[in-house]
Amino acid sequence: MTPLLDLRDRALLTALEDGLPLVSRPYRMVGDQLGISEGEVITRLQRLIACGVIRRFGAVVRHRALGYTANAMVVWDIADERVDAAARTAMAFPFVTLCYRRPRREGWRYNLFCMIHGRQRATVLAQVDALRAALGIDVSDHAVLFSTRAFKQRGARYGASMTLEPA
Repeated sequence: MTPLLDLRDRALLTALEDGLPLVSRPYRMVGDQLGISEGEVITRLQRLIACGVIRRFGAVVRHRALGYTANAMVVWDIADERVDAAARTAMAFPFVTLCYRRPRREGWRYNLFCMIHGRQRATVLAQVDALRAALGIDVSDHAVLFSTRAFKQRGARYGASMTLEPA
């Protein structure tokens, strides 16, 4: 069930759809735009996160614009009873920027996914080898999938489906 939101919550969500302003006090600037205090912006955001309206809050990094063009999703076929430990091992490597488990699908045996962003393929492949050695994985138990194109990344869009608190 979606929690009830008031008009200020809706305005705040709309104001954040394109991201926070890149200033030293972004919550204050958003508050100024909405006619509320910086503290109220923060309090409202905390409540919206706690009740699940906002599920994730973080930066969207456009890796290609920063020169990271050798970006690879490495998929692993890990024994189900070892996958959680393998994920912890993978995340200890500073070059692993994302790591998550997915259920196996028919025709797709991989259950652990790790993202590595790099500037050169050779470097990324060497990092994959180091990760494979740490995991004790056979060469045939993984695949390296380099990105061939980038999709537009953006924050969440909160539409009219949010329930408003009655006046």
